Amino acid sequence: MHTIYKHQHFQEYFILSKCLLLLFFLNIFNASCQSDLIIVGAERTSLYFHKLKGKRIGLVANQTSMIKNVHLVDILLNEGVNIVKVFSPEHGFRGKADAGAKVRDEIDLQTGLPIYSLYGKSRRKPSKEVLKDIDLMLFDLQDVGVRFYTYISSMHYVMESCTENNIPLILLDRPNPNGFYVDGPILDPKFKSFVGMHKVPVVHGMTIGEYAKMINGENWLNDSVQCSLEVIPCLNYNHFMKYKLPIPPSPNLPNMRSVYLYPSLCFFEGTNVSIGRGTESPFQLYGAPYFDSKLFSFVPKPSYGSKYPKYKEVECFGEDLRTISLDSLQNINSLNFNWLVKSFKVSNESIDFFNKNNFFNLLAGTDKIMNLVKGGANAVQIRETYQVDLQKFKLIRKKYLIYDDFE
Repeated sequence: MHTIYKHQHFQEYFILSKCLLLLFFLNIFNASCQSDLIIVGAERTSLYFHKLKGKRIGLVANQTSMIKNVHLVDILLNEGVNIVKVFSPEHGFRGKADAGAKVRDEIDLQTGLPIYSLYGKSRRKPSKEVLKDIDLMLFDLQDVGVRFYTYISSMHYVMESCTENNIPLILLDRPNPNGFYVDGPILDPKFKSFVGMHKVPVVHGMTIGEYAKMINGENWLNDSVQCSLEVIPCLNYNHFMKYKLPIPPSPNLPNMRSVYLYPSLCFFEGTNVSIGRGTESPFQLYGAPYFDSKLFSFVPKPSYGSKYPKYKEVECFGEDLRTISLDSLQNINSLNFNWLVKSFKVSNESIDFFNKNNFFNLLAGTDKIMNLVKGGANAVQIRETYQVDLQKFKLIRKKYLIYDDFE
């Protein structure tokens, strides 16, 4: 009897183990399919198409403004929607301009529509003159959930201009590929710029629609005006998800590895360290000529999206972050300051490490990070300095969430 009992117990254990293993693989499969199940705001045409009929439409869009494989502009034109003007953010309407490159107004060759740049020499904010023949503004851009990614700054100015000119704004929401965590120092208003306009952390954990609601709710527009805002939400999305972008949001974020590494590596843009612009793997490696020559090497060269890369045609040595698995990057929940601290030490704490144009502080939104690095603080100590403010932000953030949160 004792032997029979042991045999039955083993069978039950074996069956249970198989079930658990099956559930494990189902979870992996479900995670991989989550992006396919999501319906973005632009695709929910029944919620907003009827509001466009008979109106003169302004559209804020770029190469990410797609419904499946068709650009939103083409769909709207086929539906007879009267698109008067298109407004493009940094990188231009077709997403081909270099980071920081001024984008000119132009005529789109494929549609014949006039494109007005929101990242030109003279315009960040649409003027009254430009908006005079627009009845309603439609906004559809894929953001990456990071404070210094300038699409949210363009959105701020579009909201402000729409409000000042009595133009309602319909925002077509899209998932945040970095929407599964919140981290970084909160912006100090002294360091407000186009790469950081609001009192939010570096990684804010909101979709662009949720962020727009926060801009309104926290009275961040000029004179605390309120934009007439309607957000068309995504379906089947929540902040637990790891959303895979179907289209690169800008030339130097070509894949998901670069999107995940971008929040931590972008600090190097304010230093003399290269993050791989001018290589096949921007925001997936970092280094400089003065790093140890025994390390991984790369040579930045002029290329699509980076005509004038840092250390052009000069061999750099550093760390290849392409060795980090995507699974590991999808499980991060904080910024990585180790790379910054280590690089400063490798430079022998050079006075030339941080660029003299103050760009590092504009990216960080504070001068505390630079001062801490210069003072010898490690990554853990740096993160400790902003935790109290970060917790306060998280409470504010909760008020504007449209989708179930990871916490």
